[in-house]
Amino acid sequence: MGSIFLHSHLGLKTMMKELIQRFPAQLKEAVEIAAKAKLTPLKTSISKVVVCGLGGSGIGGTIVKEILFDECKVPIEILKTYSLPAYIDEHTLVICSSYSGNTEETLESYSIAQKNGAKIVCITSGGKILELAKQDGNDFIIVPGGMPPRSCLGYSLTQLLHIIAHYQLAPQHTIDISVAAEMLQKDQENIMAEAHHIVKKLSNKMPVIYSTALHEGVAIRLRQQLNENAKILCWHHVVPEMNHNELVGWSHAYPEIAVILFQDKDENPRNKLRMDFCRKVFDKYAAEIIEIPSKGENAVEKKLYWIHLGDWVSMCLSELRKVDAMDIKVIDSLKQELAGK
Repeated sequence: MGSIFLHSHLGLKTMMKELIQRFPAQLKEAVEIAAKAKLTPLKTSISKVVVCGLGGSGIGGTIVKEILFDECKVPIEILKTYSLPAYIDEHTLVICSSYSGNTEETLESYSIAQKNGAKIVCITSGGKILELAKQDGNDFIIVPGGMPPRSCLGYSLTQLLHIIAHYQLAPQHTIDISVAAEMLQKDQENIMAEAHHIVKKLSNKMPVIYSTALHEGVAIRLRQQLNENAKILCWHHVVPEMNHNELVGWSHAYPEIAVILFQDKDENPRNKLRMDFCRKVFDKYAAEIIEIPSKGENAVEKKLYWIHLGDWVSMCLSELRKVDAMDIKVIDSLKQELAGK
């Protein structure tokens, strides 16, 4: 689905809603794109994976690292800055994820990876990074363009999983993604209804999002979507780390705060005990407690369910607040400011 289709069939104010609704279809399309991807053989062994990307293009790396936590044979690091560490060499798989292809931080990382002789694969819809990949003889996977990067997580996440599996560093998760897409499609109405229910509790509140450490990517994704789509501030933290610091901050009433808890039915028993204790503390001091249990039989299904529900929450809240979910003028202004320097 390209940009011409989007702009001719959807008004700007309804575009984000349509894109969120299409997430299950995007996942299916992403699996098809991955199946057709042409990736060249490795010239040497890979000892680490580095994913470079920011915002909507970078969150997929964080979530993929969590999915592959107990499966990937080598370390995975997610970098969201201009520079790369000194250990980048010919034994490093560097995946540059830039939806537009023009993200300046990712372009700088690409340049360093190229100089250091890393194995580079780019995920993009076009732009400068695609030009460089073609010029330098590096691999690339092209995804459909013309959409906000934050609405294209299904494309980037799927390609990331495929690339790492293609080089036999972790198992393939294509079937899990396809199953999750079907699950989300069938459950779309219920997910939307749950999102509306959650948003009623978020009205005029500042969300504070908690998950366990291996689901932090989902918490970050919701925070980012609430920032961009609903135009509100919020923060997140993880268990058990927050038990060693932030928990002490819950020492008095916060009538402006609504706590969102992502709860995995298969969580580590010790983390369950920690979350139960935290819940008692939040009950004393927060205005609202919103518990979001996991759905699905594996990490892919659970995370994609949470992501889809969270995206709908951000969309419903934007409607409640009467703000334009598509508007990112302040980010555009920043890019213009930087372009002139």
